Amino acid sequence: MIVLIQRVAEASVSVEGRVTGAVGRGLLALVCGEPGDTPAVIGKLARKTARLRIFEDEAGRMNRSVVDVGGDVLCVSQFTLAADTMSGNRPSFSRAAPPEEGLAAFNAFVTALRGEGLSCPTGEFGAHMRVSLVNDGPATFSLHLRADGAGAD
Repeated sequence: MIVLIQRVAEASVSVEGRVTGAVGRGLLALVCGEPGDTPAVIGKLARKTARLRIFEDEAGRMNRSVVDVGGDVLCVSQFTLAADTMSGNRPSFSRAAPPEEGLAAFNAFVTALRGEGLSCPTGEFGAHMRVSLVNDGPATFSLHLRADGAGAD
């Protein structure tokens, strides 16, 4: 699974002009399932997302998590995070999970984040979405954990 996290002042996602999810201060999490993602992998990335200390404390140091600051996480599925762009000019998406598996992984990630006590509005899996955000920092972090356990700790 790949999760791209952006610290935001606000963010929203819409489908066909209808807002499906929005947050104030918190995170925008772009989420890509990969073949073979396990509940352990998904849970580990959800915990990492919830506990990553990327919000400033009183001293201006990144020392607080989204949970600590009472933020929310807007979760948006984005299979293009798995794009292979090493050869040619057209990306290959063979490293992304097939749609059914990707949807299950995305839903499990959202459920695990909610289990960490977070509010997690979402986009719509597989839909053409428009994402708006005000990046805070900017502060963007890439988390990647493969089904074999290699990746983020």
